[in-house]
Amino acid sequence: MAKIEKVELAMVDLVPKVKRTDAIQSFVSQETPIVTITDADGAVGMGYSYTIGTGGSSVMRLLADHLAPRLIGQDADRIEAIWHDLEFATHATTIGAITAIALAAIDTALWDLRAKKQKLPLWKLAGGAKDRCPLYTTEGGWLHIETQALVADALAAKAKGFTGSKVKIGKPHGAEDFARLSAVRKAVGDGYEIMTDCNQGFSVDEAIRRAERLRELDLAWIEEPLPADDIDGHVRLSNATAMPVAVGESLYSIRHFREYMQKGGCNIVQVDVGRIGGITPWLKVAHMAEAFDMPICPHFLMELHVSLACAVPNGKYVEYIPQLDELTGKKMAIENGHALAPSEPGLGIDWDFDALKARSIAEFSVTVTERRD
Repeated sequence: MAKIEKVELAMVDLVPKVKRTDAIQSFVSQETPIVTITDADGAVGMGYSYTIGTGGSSVMRLLADHLAPRLIGQDADRIEAIWHDLEFATHATTIGAITAIALAAIDTALWDLRAKKQKLPLWKLAGGAKDRCPLYTTEGGWLHIETQALVADALAAKAKGFTGSKVKIGKPHGAEDFARLSAVRKAVGDGYEIMTDCNQGFSVDEAIRRAERLRELDLAWIEEPLPADDIDGHVRLSNATAMPVAVGESLYSIRHFREYMQKGGCNIVQVDVGRIGGITPWLKVAHMAEAFDMPICPHFLMELHVSLACAVPNGKYVEYIPQLDELTGKKMAIENGHALAPSEPGLGIDWDFDALKARSIAEFSVTVTERRD
C-alpha cells in the first residue's frame, strides 16, 4: 500500500491538425487537462481527458478546488473506492460532462500508476483479450470536405489496410449526403466499411427518412443520429431501420448505457473514457455490452482507447483521429491497418515532458499536497 502524496494539474490547449466540422459544430480547439499523481514510493501515474474547446477552465477548477485535495493520503491502489468517493463528493453536479472529464483525468492517472507498479501494459492489466485492433479513419471525412477529397482519403486508408472510413452527414438535404456516400462506396467497393456520423443533428422522423435513403449503401452504422438523451427516439429509429445505430460519445453514466441496451436503442457502443469518467466505468460498460452481444467501438482518444479496445473481447475498432502528436514522442503503432497495443507498462503513451511544460497554461498549473475534504 502506497498513499498518494502529490497531485499535479496542468492543461494544454491543442489546435487540431485539420479543420473538423460536423452537423452541429466545429471542433477548433482541444483543451487537454492532465493529472500527474505521485505516491509515497515515488511512483508516478499520468492521466488526461479532453474538451472540444469549451469548459476546460471549469474542469481545472473542479480538479484543483474539490477533487485533487481529496486524493492526498488515499491508497492509490484502491481505484474503485477513490472513483466512487469522488463521484459522491460531486453528486450534486453529476451526471454531466464537466464532472466526467475531471474524473477521467484522475482515473486514467491511477490506472497508469497501478499498471506501472505492476510492470504491465494497461491492455494486459485490464483484460488482455488481444494485442491489436482494426482501425477506421475519421480524419478525412468531415462535413465540409468535398466529395472528391472524401473519396481520395477513403482510398488511401483502404490502401493502408484500414477497415473503414467515417463520413460525417447532415447536409441540408439528404440527397447531398447520399451523393457523397455513394461516391465513396463506388470507389472503395463492397468489402470496405463506411461509417456515418450525424452528431445528434436530426429529429427522429428525419433520421428514419435518411436511414432509409442510405439503406442500399450497406453502411456500417449511423452514429448519434438524435440528441443523446432521446432514448425512446433511438428505439423508434432502431426498430425502423436495419442499419446499426451507434451511441456513446455523449453518454456520461453506465446507467445511461444500460437503458440504451435494455430498450434496444443501439447496436454499437462507443463508450469514451473522457466522457464516461475514466477507465473504471469504461470497463463496466464494455463488459455490459458483451453481455448484450454488442461491439465496443470507442469514440476518439485513440492513443488511450487502443489499450482498452484490446483489453476486452468485444473491442471491434479503434477510431483514427491523431490527438496527442504535439505532446508525445513515439506515436501509436500501426501495422497493416491495425493499432498495436503498447508494450510499455502503464498507458503506453510516450509523453514529451518538454513539450508539456512549454505548452501548459500557467494559470491552471497547480500542485496539491494537502488533503481537504
